[in-house]
Amino acid sequence: MTLTVLVPSSLVREAEDKREATRKLGYVARAATVFRADRLVVFPDREGERRWGGEFVATVLRYAATPPHLRKELWGRRDELEYVGVLPPLRVPSMTGSESDGSGSLTQGIVTEVGPDGRVRVNCELQHPVSLLAPPSMEVEEGTRVAIRISSREPVRARIVDEPVPGFDVSRTDLEEALGRADAGVAIATSRHGEALTTSWLPQLASRIEREGATVAFGSPGRGLPAILGVDVEDAVEPADGPGFDLWLNTIPRQGSEVVRTEEAMFASLSPLTLTE
Repeated sequence: MTLTVLVPSSLVREAEDKREATRKLGYVARAATVFRADRLVVFPDREGERRWGGEFVATVLRYAATPPHLRKELWGRRDELEYVGVLPPLRVPSMTGSESDGSGSLTQGIVTEVGPDGRVRVNCELQHPVSLLAPPSMEVEEGTRVAIRISSREPVRARIVDEPVPGFDVSRTDLEEALGRADAGVAIATSRHGEALTTSWLPQLASRIEREGATVAFGSPGRGLPAILGVDVEDAVEPADGPGFDLWLNTIPRQGSEVVRTEEAMFASLSPLTLTE
């Protein structure tokens, strides 16, 4: 099952300062990690942005998703990362091979440059970045996380392998493009105005998601998906001037707070939607 999570660029619109905004994004990254999201996509909501927009949101999330041993070399010092010390650890299981730090080990790296003839420059746990050939079956771009099989460290012999990498990828794209992917699966918009998720309906929906995968979209505090898309609640199921979803879902039907924060909605929504039989 492939799980994609969509969050708006206005995600931290209510944060009082950069420290609080960073901490909030850390909880979003935690939710994506806990429920094994494959992709975390930041879609534009420029009208809802305030002090920190899509570039800040995507940068902090990408930093959080970067393996700790690669962060310093890949990111250096950036204004957006001033308070990354408050980010909670994701604790994504590390990749291991026949020997975790010897011949035949499997690790992960980050593509930092795409060159000609299918070769890419990769930063990994080796002392220096290495130039490797990407498998023909893989589509890689700058920032892509890849699995690397290391057969020798002196001299360096390594190759990129087409295997799943723990954790999630972060990208910025429009909702239409994210929902139009071949592996988008069941497209779900979360909203307090959606259809209430019930115990009688959940088994059928969870079973379908397990088979087809899912793309789950969230709004921002005080600005839900209908407002972001500019559609009436009644027309939201199939807006004429916006992307379509398979269903609009209220995963907190007994909502007790006027506003549910995005990171809270992620935990409340992804928990039942990722249940297995």
